[in-house]
This record gives sequence, structure tokens and C-alpha cells, in this order.
Amino acid sequence: MDIQLLKVFYTTAQEGSISKAANKLNFAQSNVTHKIQQLEADLQTQLFYRHNRGITLTPSGQILVPYAEKILHVILEARSTVSDSAVPSGLLQIGSVETTAAVRLPALLTQYHTNYPSVAISLITGPSDKQLEAILHYELNGAFVSGPVEHPDLVQEEVVTEELVLVTSVSHPPIASIHDMELRTLLVFFEGCSYRSRFNQLLQEEGLVPVSLMEFGSLETIIGCVGAGLGISLLPRSFIIEAEQQGRIKCYEIPNKYSLLKTVFVRRKDALVTPALAAFLSEMRSHFHV
Repeated sequence: MDIQLLKVFYTTAQEGSISKAANKLNFAQSNVTHKIQQLEADLQTQLFYRHNRGITLTPSGQILVPYAEKILHVILEARSTVSDSAVPSGLLQIGSVETTAAVRLPALLTQYHTNYPSVAISLITGPSDKQLEAILHYELNGAFVSGPVEHPDLVQEEVVTEELVLVTSVSHPPIASIHDMELRTLLVFFEGCSYRSRFNQLLQEEGLVPVSLMEFGSLETIIGCVGAGLGISLLPRSFIIEAEQQGRIKCYEIPNKYSLLKTVFVRRKDALVTPALAAFLSEMRSHFHV
């Protein structure tokens, strides 16, 4: 199977458009169309339906997509393995949930960069589900997400256990139980955040219904808005210690079955452990005492 044809097919499938694929590959549209036709002739099956709105994958095309993704990734790995020296170098793409990136990773990344300056490390933040999707599609070498993670293609290492606490403004009356909450506006991260899911689970099982939900993309923004009295949130205790000591917020314990949440580092089982990734795993285990 011609690798170039496979790359054109995969790019077209991902972009959902021949014109967009041509632009991304820097090809003429006619060249993309011709290469797809060549691959269809080679496989003796139609890979795309053509219609006046553009193209759509056929069942055969849908089956081929994950194989093409894996084949193209293996080729990149082979090239990387041949060219890699024993010294960690090149690009390392790590993902993380926002809160872990803000509080747990700066010291680790600084130490890693000091020890391995030839590695260009990239940190991409987002909710756990997006991080897992990126790993499965070979877009990240690994990611720090909320665990446990159950997936046959992934391997995980537990790095830390967080204690979740209820966070309110200092003006909110003392809370002896979750039913003492006066503010029913929840301040949360975007959909897919494990803290948000745990908060929803807690409220549902306690029979409480929030008046409204406000989404934010930053830990510091949530802390600031909670302190201002906009609403309440559920966050790891270790992340809000400084704000609590400064008298900006108050925190309260919640029942044990809701409070403990593990953070794990996840990567693909079949992905190549490059010298850069091997060094990162070593630094991570040392940093978190794994």
C-alpha cells in the first residue's frame, strides 16, 4: 500500500473536505482526488461518497481510518527511532487537566527542562476526556488526568491523590453539611472536568439542584469569583491553600466517598517510549515519589 496515498486519504477523512485536505497538504485539489481514486482502485472499494455538499466516508472508509492513523504513526516512530540518539531531544507533547498543570507541574517541568534542554516540551491543557482522546489519536505522548482510567489501549501510573473540598466566600455562613449551602450557583470548569462530574454526583445523591451553572477555563478565575461571592465550587484542597490562608475564601470537607480523586499519568501501550519520554517518566516518578 502506497504510504503517500494513505496520508492523503487520512488527511481528507480528518478534514472532511478535499479542498481543505489539499490546502493542508499543499496539493492541488485534482491531485488529492486522483490519489484517493488510486487508493480506491488499489483496495477495490469506494472510500468516499461524492455529493453536492462535498464528501462523506463510506463504511469501508470508516474502517480504514483507524488503520491509516496507526500506520502513519508507526512510520513516524520508525523514523524517530532511527534518527534518535541516546540523549533526550526533539519534541515531547504532554497534556494535563488545568488544575494539575497550574499547581503540580511547574516545578517538574522546570527541573526537566534544566536537565534536558535539547527537548522541546509542549504542555496542552484541557479536560480529562479531551486529553484521553488526544492520546488515543497519537497527538500526545502522555497526559495527567483524573483516574482511574479503564481502556485496553492505555497504561496509567498513579501520581497523586487529591482531596476535594467545598469552596465558598468568607461571607457565606458556616457549613456543617452540604445541605447548609445558601448559594446554588456552581462555578465549574468546562464539560469533561472530573471535579465538575464529582460535584454533580454529590449534589444529585444529596437531592440538591443548583440554580445555575457558570463555566470557567482557569483555576484562578474560579477562586476569584468564589471569593467575590458569585457562587461555590468543588476544588482540590492543595490548590486553594494559599487563597484560604490569605482570607479570600473558606473551604469545607465533604463526605469521604466524594472527596478523594486520583491523578494519573496515561499513555498508549503501543506507543514508542522515546529517550525524551523515558527521561520524563523518570523525572515524574522521582518528583511525585511514585
